[in-house]
Amino acid sequence: MKDFLKLIFSVGVSLGAGVVGSLFTAPAVQSSWYLELVKPALNPPAWIFGPVWITLYFLMGISLWLIWKSDSKEKGRAVWLFAIQLALNAVWSPIFFGAQSIGNALAVIVLLWAGIVLTILVFKKISKVAAWLLVPYILWVSFAVYLNYSIWVLN
Repeated sequence: MKDFLKLIFSVGVSLGAGVVGSLFTAPAVQSSWYLELVKPALNPPAWIFGPVWITLYFLMGISLWLIWKSDSKEKGRAVWLFAIQLALNAVWSPIFFGAQSIGNALAVIVLLWAGIVLTILVFKKISKVAAWLLVPYILWVSFAVYLNYSIWVLN
């Protein structure tokens, strides 16, 4: 039962970061500011972001749970790294959409990308499965770096 509660908490915390972001994203994608931005050719339709992020947050939560329930001496460091990258994840949307600060959001997403890479490397020492569960996340954030950078350059 204890592991199940850890799983629920881990997934909930991860989804919580998504909720924070969605509070700023949902109204902004319909705003004239966002609609008038010049976007790169590979910019996906807005409807794709919700399902992708929900899936990623679930995978992130399961990954965190695998680390949290381990007996590794690296567990504390790994959880802290996860928390740092999750905080960076949560603040990106308020900066990009809320403050409409594309350049500052780019700086945050680059830090986020580095945080995810470090998290994967530390998670791999504890659980290869936990590390692999973060691979779709780093791939998507890599794409998001491209989008953020392109929007910054184009606007």
